[in-house]
Amino acid sequence: MTGTKALEGIRVLDMTHVQSGPSATQLLAWLGADVVKLEAPTGDITRKQLRDLPDVDSLYFTMLNCNKRSITLNTKTGRGKEILTELIRRSDVMVENFGPGAVDRMGFTWDRIQEINPRIVYASIKGFGEGPYTNFKAYEVVAQAMGGSMSTTGFEDGPPLATGAQIGDSGTGVHAVAGILAALYQRERTGRGQRVNVAMQHAVLNLCRVKLRDQQRLAHGPLAEYPNEDFGDEVPRSGNASGGGQPGWAVKCAPGGPNDYVYVIVQPVGWQPISELIGRPELADDPEWATPEARLPKLGKMFQLIEEWSSTLPKWEVLERLNARNIPCGPILSTREIIEDRSLVANGMVVTVPHPERGDFVTVGSPLKLSDSPVEVTSSPLLGEHNEEVYVGELGLGDEEVRLLKSNGVI
Repeated sequence: MTGTKALEGIRVLDMTHVQSGPSATQLLAWLGADVVKLEAPTGDITRKQLRDLPDVDSLYFTMLNCNKRSITLNTKTGRGKEILTELIRRSDVMVENFGPGAVDRMGFTWDRIQEINPRIVYASIKGFGEGPYTNFKAYEVVAQAMGGSMSTTGFEDGPPLATGAQIGDSGTGVHAVAGILAALYQRERTGRGQRVNVAMQHAVLNLCRVKLRDQQRLAHGPLAEYPNEDFGDEVPRSGNASGGGQPGWAVKCAPGGPNDYVYVIVQPVGWQPISELIGRPELADDPEWATPEARLPKLGKMFQLIEEWSSTLPKWEVLERLNARNIPCGPILSTREIIEDRSLVANGMVVTVPHPERGDFVTVGSPLKLSDSPVEVTSSPLLGEHNEEVYVGELGLGDEEVRLLKSNGVI
């Protein structure tokens, strides 16, 4: 029936914190799962990190925890462990991103979790797989460093660079969702849950596969699609080159601000219209420039010629003129331009959400558009906001016990 949610009826016990785990469980919530975020009585650490308003949940927290419910539980206490056991029994999915072995040390090994609930899908996000890196502390940029991203990002004469895209954290979250959904689907056939493991280093590597492609191509000589002149035995940093079959580059536009650039891709069919646009129509037939093979050794010069033209015009005009000639291109959009972009608002990708304490905040909407499972982004929960709803209404604890649990620091 249209209007229902894809994951309606799926209960997710969300024992994640910071970004990689919450980004995964937020996607599950947007797909319609009932996500119950279990927090220590002190709360997810990001509630207090990078605050822009005093004593109010930070944007860091609100933007990763929409559409969830929040309960508090001290899992180190005996009663806390009993309640956690009951929560596991009632859940379809359990997700955690603690340090390696932390949940085992609580007394909840995979064997024990399977005993409690053989149908549960238990997903863990870690920094690394089994091996020498297992116990390294994993952060976003550490994963980028060790997954192949940093060594191949930046310019040839500069240091390795991190990308602003959170490919280590949120990128891993998306991979975790894929594993969880596959396990839920398999459960339909087998009746059994299973373990899902995703490592941040592995997710970043999956997103850097083209660089591993090029590492192998290097064995047969220099990479002609790269603007670099010298090649060693490793894929070099190559600035804004696409490194793919069609050369691309970010060219400057007027008035020369930090984001006054348009990314242009030169397809074989695009050269003739580009040469006209830049006022050099003779280059369309010049044997030195006319073919992709002729242009390949001088990509730097080619984009310099395009930039001499583009740098005299504002980026939106450059975009208009290139698009009118069917040349693939895109303006470099700043964070301010993105947050104010009407089409992104119209597509539900930049959404304004009311919050009970901070007022309205802007966040990223769901990139997954399902025709029969519409998403309405709702506010992140306050700490322990749903304790009574879950503990009394669903687990059947008495009001008096809940009061005692609170005064004893169990919730």
